[in-house]
Amino acid sequence: MSEPAFEAVRIGIVSISDRASSGVYEDKGLPALQAWLSGALHNPIHFESRLIPDERALIAATLRELIDTAGCHLVLTTGGTGPALRDVTPEATLDVADREMPGFGEQMRQISLRFVPTAILSRQVAVIRGQALIINLPGQPKAIAETLEGLKSADGELLVPGIFAAVPYCIDLIGGPYLETRDEVLKAFRPKSAQRPSAAKPTSA
Repeated sequence: MSEPAFEAVRIGIVSISDRASSGVYEDKGLPALQAWLSGALHNPIHFESRLIPDERALIAATLRELIDTAGCHLVLTTGGTGPALRDVTPEATLDVADREMPGFGEQMRQISLRFVPTAILSRQVAVIRGQALIINLPGQPKAIAETLEGLKSADGELLVPGIFAAVPYCIDLIGGPYLETRDEVLKAFRPKSAQRPSAAKPTSA
C-alpha cells in the first residue's frame, strides 16, 4: 500500500504597513507568518508574499489577485486592523468577501484580551472568497503566533485554543487542499468523518 502524501498548498501572506512598505523600517510581519506556517504545517508550502501600504483599494486588489490569479486557498494578512484612520484592512477584506466568518475575529480578541485591555480595539475579520479563506491577524510577530497557536500553561496545557486549529477543516469544507498540522505546534480539529489517513503517520502495508 502506498503511503499518503502531503498535499502542496499555496498560501498568500500580506503585510500591510505604510512605513514598512516605504522602507522606513524593516517589515517583520512576513517573516513571522512564513516561519510560523512552515513550522506548523507538514504540507509543502509555496508562499505568495506581498508588502503593501495601507490603501483600501490596493489591499482589496491584492487579495483578489492572490486568490483569483495566484490560486491561494489561504491568505493571512497582518497590520492595519486598529481604529486609526489609516487602518483599513478589515474594510478592504470585506470588499472582496463572499461570506463572513465572524468566529475567527471573536476568538482572536479573546486571546489578545488575556494580555491587553486594548484588544477590544482590534477589528480583525475573516472571510471566504470562492474556495479561499482570508484572515486578518494582529501586527506584532508575538501576537501573530499567540493568535494562531493559542495559549498554553507552563506545563503545556492548552488554556485558550488558537484560531488555526479550525483552519484546515474550514478549507476542507470550501474545497481546498487537505492541511496537516504538526501536533507539537497545535492539533487541528476535524470530525472523524472528515479525517484522512495521515502522511505523518503512515499505515503499514
